[in-house]
Amino acid sequence: MRARTYFDHNATTPLRREVADAMRPFQDDLFGNPASMHAEGAAARSAVERSRDEVARLVGASAREVVFTSGGTESDNLALVGAARALSDRGRHVITTRVEHHAVLETAAALERDGYRVTRLGVDRQGRVDPEKLRAALTPETSIVSIIWANNETGVVQDVPKLAEIARAAGACFHTDAVQAPGKLDIRVGDHLIDLLSLSAHKFCGPKGVGALFVRKGVRLDPITYGGGQEGGLRSGTLNVPAIVGMGEAARFARENLDASRDHLAALTDRLESGLRSDELGGRIYGDGAPRVAGTTCFRLPRVEGEALLIALDLEGFAVSSGSACSTGSLDPSHVLLAMGYPKDRAAGAIRVSFGVGNSTADVDRFLVALSSRVPRLRALSSRGRRSHGRVSS
Repeated sequence: MRARTYFDHNATTPLRREVADAMRPFQDDLFGNPASMHAEGAAARSAVERSRDEVARLVGASAREVVFTSGGTESDNLALVGAARALSDRGRHVITTRVEHHAVLETAAALERDGYRVTRLGVDRQGRVDPEKLRAALTPETSIVSIIWANNETGVVQDVPKLAEIARAAGACFHTDAVQAPGKLDIRVGDHLIDLLSLSAHKFCGPKGVGALFVRKGVRLDPITYGGGQEGGLRSGTLNVPAIVGMGEAARFARENLDASRDHLAALTDRLESGLRSDELGGRIYGDGAPRVAGTTCFRLPRVEGEALLIALDLEGFAVSSGSACSTGSLDPSHVLLAMGYPKDRAAGAIRVSFGVGNSTADVDRFLVALSSRVPRLRALSSRGRRSHGRVSS
């Protein structure tokens, strides 16, 4: 069986052994409910608070500003819906962008169906939001602005500090989906005017099914689930203690190893993109020229169909994704690339490689060899297909 190489860390990451080890006692003997008043409950509660402190340290917040959720999607929903409801006395206008994760786009659409007015900002060819377009879109009725920090498809980084400053100056609440940031960016909410920030543990070597929302002290937020009043009344439901413990351990590792991880990912990215730009492959990098997080490359190879390349690479033992990978089973054109102004055929042909700390330069070199082996045949097949349909290849 061909050895497998995993290049899809923006979709999910492997659980670190240290994280699994930290979780295990709370899956076995220390199974108490943290809401209970007995010793078993106190042990679970203490573990939750230690993890809350680690997540807070990851983003430069205080522990009381961290609300545990089931993941990035729930955090995004709680941020947008909770803030929109709580601030409806100010107005019913929401601003976001056309390059958000679907967890934000679909939540904004749901608010729109409920009578909110939603403005979706466009981006330039590099996928960046113009701060002046945000300034122009703000009105006295704008309650919340939500702009992704690091794009999950292209890795393009928005100027969140500047955008948050503009939103707050207009009196609006500012949220950012920072799911792709830990281990790649130094997140300091205390240094910026960010009110709400979403995280998901499985994006930085933690377990699936747990995330967090930073809620700045004093920010008004309504709950979207109701019950026992856990998490300060903002997220009712029995806490998933093993997963929360795992998120805390993963947050500690991401914070303590940020510089080394970022340097390693940057070296792999540079090596890959240098090979993709070779005369032989002629790769086009989406977001090239814009600030991007290390470890993410979204590219297209001229005259190669994206779906065919995805399958060929899988057969070669490489797990990569299409540009629209965060939609279940989707091979539709990436909404992010469409928003950046690319035509449907180029947006549909995008491939995303996203590295993790376990990848090596040898992995990258083998990947480039696999491309060099597969691409000529794929181009020949694509050329024949275009001729048979009366189209000219480009």
